[in-house]
Amino acid sequence: MTNPVTGWNARTVAVHGGARRSQYGEMAEALYLTQGFAYPSAEAAEARFIKSGDDEFIYARYGNPTVAVFEDRIAALEGTEDAFATASGMAAVSGALTALLRAGDRVVASRALFGSCLYVLEEVLTRFGVHVVFVDGTDLDAWRNAITPGTALVFLESVSNPTLEVIDLPAVSALAHAAGALVVVDNVFATPVFSRAVQSGADLVVYSATKHIDGQGRCLGGVICGSRELIRGRIEPYMKHTGGAMSPFNAWVLANGLMTLDMRVRAQAASAQRLAEALLGHPAVRSVIFPGLPGHPQHDLARRIMGGPGTVVSFDLAGGKEAAFAFMNALQVVLISNNLGDARSIATHPATTTHQRLPEDQKALLGITPGLIRLSVGLEDADDLLADITAALAAI
Repeated sequence: MTNPVTGWNARTVAVHGGARRSQYGEMAEALYLTQGFAYPSAEAAEARFIKSGDDEFIYARYGNPTVAVFEDRIAALEGTEDAFATASGMAAVSGALTALLRAGDRVVASRALFGSCLYVLEEVLTRFGVHVVFVDGTDLDAWRNAITPGTALVFLESVSNPTLEVIDLPAVSALAHAAGALVVVDNVFATPVFSRAVQSGADLVVYSATKHIDGQGRCLGGVICGSRELIRGRIEPYMKHTGGAMSPFNAWVLANGLMTLDMRVRAQAASAQRLAEALLGHPAVRSVIFPGLPGHPQHDLARRIMGGPGTVVSFDLAGGKEAAFAFMNALQVVLISNNLGDARSIATHPATTTHQRLPEDQKALLGITPGLIRLSVGLEDADDLLADITAALAAI
């Protein structure tokens, strides 16, 4: 995808986008470990608080030169006018929602969401008078009936965690905008590499930069991408006063992570495709969920609105929790963790970890069975991963 401002393709944007060089002309991004900034005069301080210029900063909670490099680079890659970097992915989700909503507002959200996102919607926002309605994200009629005139906001994961449902974002966005609602999309599983969220109608795109953007398990981070009007007019005032800003060091790590993001994600997705195909038909596996498989319910939709199938494969083991634990404990290359998007392959048992707090009936409704494994495919050799998974399946 070519950036409309620079004319560069995505990989070039990921390497050079947002660069800020000091008078020394350093090749690597400078790391500005400062929380405050000095002014040449009292008049200059007053002027900056009235209106800061593009390269003028006040306090690291408001902005920092290193953080600005990351924000500008991810915005250019995502195809948005601006971005605001946050302390974590959940700081981005909760910040975007809270900045845009007030008591009495109506939110329509897909039901299949990460556990912490559900907590923010069900427990936090409703506590302050926001009315939240959940729908089956794959059912356009359910969206159509729920998005009534006056709905303030629609929230969804473009690809759900952990059951990998793909939502028809262009259709949902059209319904939302017709009702006057903003569309906020958690786009982690699609990644900035395969994202077409902006073209599909999203007003704000949210990422946990902890995942693929870092990609090596080093630090936390999040980011909200969108129009300059929304980012600087509504997101920034809330975030800078409530303190969810990204640290300069994490921004430095993540800005450098963007340089290799495209190559990493494409390699991971290719391995994920191979592993998903190999798992099909295995006697220990009840079902395989992966948008790149023709049997996935939204396979054609994923091909139409995403640039690739993603890096995560979910599969349900016939033996339930006992089989899932035996499988995970037999793995030698794949690690057991609750993260994803890492260079190292990771196996997660959502029913007892990331979605553990959900009632059993809600887990069943979402397809989070006792035998469900979420496999985040890393950068290891695909042959080694396949051998490891095959051996672990044999150990059940």
